[in-house]
Amino acid sequence: MARNQPENATVETKISNNLNMIIMKKYSFLLIIMLSLAFNECKADNPSDTGTKSAAANSVVQLTNDSFKRLVFNYDVNKEWKFEGNKPAIIDFYADWCPPCRQLSPLVEEIAKEYAGRIDVYKVDTDREKALAQSLGITNLPTLLFIPAKGKPQVTMGAMPKENLVKAINEILLIK
Repeated sequence: MARNQPENATVETKISNNLNMIIMKKYSFLLIIMLSLAFNECKADNPSDTGTKSAAANSVVQLTNDSFKRLVFNYDVNKEWKFEGNKPAIIDFYADWCPPCRQLSPLVEEIAKEYAGRIDVYKVDTDREKALAQSLGITNLPTLLFIPAKGKPQVTMGAMPKENLVKAINEILLIK
């Protein structure tokens, strides 16, 4: 009998450990889901139309595929990056149905006003300009493209606070 006691304790310990492991897996799964939602990102190929439209500020220029090729980068002509602009630029790729895009939009408009004359700020509606979004590989929204006057552009995805936008402008676009 003395021998059975430790074996029973071991089985109880194993059961307890297995239950703890199951609970940990459930919490880990929930944590992963919550973190993925917290990063405020939408998939560009999965719209759910909310019917809301937002007007860009006067200092934000709405780009089409043709104006993008003329003002930013003509991907039909150039295989390597060749910026067509003369000032650093930010491009906000968005969709009206995307909540994080709607959250970011007023910040982009504020940035356009605050940096007017020093940087160009553009917006691209990925629902209207599907060919452009596909050509550039835009699959997550919102996507911001930071384009220095010289050098390669850099991409960020998801909504971000204004402080991060200003930091990116200062570090990537070399505006101080």
